[in-house]
Amino acid sequence: METRLRGVGVSHGVAIGEVRHMGTAVLEPPAKQIPAEEAEREQGRARQAVDAVAADLIARGNLAGGEAQGVLEAQAMMAQDPELMADVDRRIAVGSTAERGVYDAFASYRALLANAGEYLAGRVADLDDVRNRIVARLLGVPMPGVPDSDEPYVLIARDLAPADTALLDPALVLGFVTEEGGPTSHSAILARALGVPAVVALPGAQELAEGTVIAVDGSTGDIFVEPGPKKRAELEQAALARKATLSSSIGPGATSDGHTVPLLANIGGPADVPAAVAAGAEGVGLFRTEFLFLDDSGRAPSEERQIEAYRTVLEAFPEGRVVVRVLDAGADKPLAFLTPADEPNPALGVRGLRSLLDHPDVLRTQLTALAKAAQGLPVHLEVMAPMVADRTDAKAFADACREAGLSAKFGAMVEIPSAALRSRSILQEVEFLSLGTNDLAQYTFAADRQVGAVSRLQDPWQPALLDLVALSAEGARAEGKSCGVCGEAASDPLLACVLTGLGVTSLSMGAASIPYVRSALAQHTLAQCERAAAAARAADTADEARTAARAVLSGE
Repeated sequence: METRLRGVGVSHGVAIGEVRHMGTAVLEPPAKQIPAEEAEREQGRARQAVDAVAADLIARGNLAGGEAQGVLEAQAMMAQDPELMADVDRRIAVGSTAERGVYDAFASYRALLANAGEYLAGRVADLDDVRNRIVARLLGVPMPGVPDSDEPYVLIARDLAPADTALLDPALVLGFVTEEGGPTSHSAILARALGVPAVVALPGAQELAEGTVIAVDGSTGDIFVEPGPKKRAELEQAALARKATLSSSIGPGATSDGHTVPLLANIGGPADVPAAVAAGAEGVGLFRTEFLFLDDSGRAPSEERQIEAYRTVLEAFPEGRVVVRVLDAGADKPLAFLTPADEPNPALGVRGLRSLLDHPDVLRTQLTALAKAAQGLPVHLEVMAPMVADRTDAKAFADACREAGLSAKFGAMVEIPSAALRSRSILQEVEFLSLGTNDLAQYTFAADRQVGAVSRLQDPWQPALLDLVALSAEGARAEGKSCGVCGEAASDPLLACVLTGLGVTSLSMGAASIPYVRSALAQHTLAQCERAAAAARAADTADEARTAARAVLSGE
């Protein structure tokens, strides 16, 4: 009998196939005591396993490239955390085996993360994956992971670690469904980059029996269990129609009546450039520069290394617009040389621009490298700061840009409600705004972007979030300046139309989403987008806002 379930759709497309489950977690190692004379040998075993796992994560990142590389390098740093390793050594010194010492040390750190506020609690899944890999190596058993199969399938898991998601083979994994996670989790972001349909935060996902045929609609979040012939034909026909529409949509982003909306790409480094160019991106709306800083050297990259990486990206978009976000460290991206290690809630502490202003040499080197990388190129370079709270922050960043000799435009990200509420004030110091809707939702609703239990509050259709977008866009329009969106909200074709109606002047997203958004905009006038935006803001819930906007744009 056909059954319909509803999760959170995070990656466009439809997948129909049999269920295959992710391998089960590593078993807890036995708690047996070792003689004191064996402690040094066990400590050596633990260090070797940790180093091997870190090396494997880095190798996986090199293979995957793009955004996945930075995520996996951050996991490698987690594996080799000095405080964690010191705890492992201490536990082994008082009688634990290497595997038990690792297991208990990670459990202790896990508890700290889980109780340190929801932002850090969202990193528990990444920590568990690192622990499992180390323990599996010490026990000499295979690491549970993506199942072996000769036939394509739909993958089901409690959650997917970045190391697994990054190397999924789209030829075999038709799509995936997870019980946990949220629309902005690492797995969701990587799924969009791979072009694999995905649904997260589906209650009871792991109860779907092995071999059950399901249909996954990554656009709507719908899961159809044992779909009948009529439903399968309906979904397949919709997928074909969508594909035909996408292939016919080319050129710059614009509404059907000619209102231009530049469609830009979010990239994590030079490896993401080919996909952005192939998708027809008109430039880069968010160049995350963290990939350069997340290595194991314990220090910031040299100016020369930064120049080389930045120039590779800038050269790919002659005459195009490239918006670079300076280093966004802190919270889930701690850097030993930059961010405090003892903050009770790092998400609300010294992160983003705050970290850089505390370390002006790091900011100065990055801005100087960007200035030199752009020399002689026709590209339109723009540089923006993360976590800008007010005009004082904006002025400090603008002053640093001028002191570094940067001739590019400089702007501020709107990720904190105060920045949206005081957008006109901030625009007295900078030349553009860029809305990071993921963090803006997180701080507006006090809802961690990585926690599935609060995913409804991370829904970018929440009317309160749309109100803040509208406030920012209105402030920019009043000052004669631009206001783009570079959060994942821009990757939703329907929401892209609403954002356009709210007055947003550009949209930036993962490269795989650009054709979908281009096609959706081309089917509606600016007036229709404005009516849809008004209808969405008049709603009380995210679901009602989505339904109201869809009704306006479909002419219902």
